[in-house]
Amino acid sequence: MTPQALIFDVFGTCVDWRSSVAREVGAVLPRVDATAFATLWRAEYDPAMARIRDGGRGYVPLDDLHRENLHKVAGDLGVTAPDSLSHAWEKLDPWPDVVPGLLALKTRHIIAPCSNGSIALMTRLAKHAALPWDCILGADIAQDYKPKPGVYRASCAALRLPPEAVMMVAAHNDDLHAARAAGLQTAFVPRPTEHGERQTTDLVPDADWDVIAPDFLDLARQLAP
Repeated sequence: MTPQALIFDVFGTCVDWRSSVAREVGAVLPRVDATAFATLWRAEYDPAMARIRDGGRGYVPLDDLHRENLHKVAGDLGVTAPDSLSHAWEKLDPWPDVVPGLLALKTRHIIAPCSNGSIALMTRLAKHAALPWDCILGADIAQDYKPKPGVYRASCAALRLPPEAVMMVAAHNDDLHAARAAGLQTAFVPRPTEHGERQTTDLVPDADWDVIAPDFLDLARQLAP
């Protein structure tokens, strides 16, 4: 089945969080290793969400988790960071193929993020990066975090589409495994420098995803009738 809608992972798949966050950190905290700070900040992302996914904490938007994690990392490094630095996650630059690829995909498909970012965060990020979404879906809709199946299904339900009519696009194999288990179609687009030049994860697909493409423009070509 040709998908009627494509939903996208954002951090890493659509935008280069590592370089972009490091740039913002460097501007505010010039005496720290900005890339190391960005990497440590991102490392707090999954543990913070895991407490919510596991039921140990009620749903908290990612904006608030980012702010909490900012102060944890700053404290661990012996520096003080202003709350405003947490807005670095709204200022992430897209990979070069993303905007033209999304515009090509948008001509035939509904396109939307299925991100762990809040609607507010995703809206501001879309304004910064010129991401031409039709709407914004994901964690705020589901009040939970990926890879919980309810997040993917809530995005499909919001579009009034069955999961099999929706394709999840991600650079992360674990995201696609969860989406497939929830009944969605899957597309893998690798981002081999998401974690820097020495990245060792998600360099290749680890399953027979429905589509495997080197970038969003090729994804659009493969999905064209």
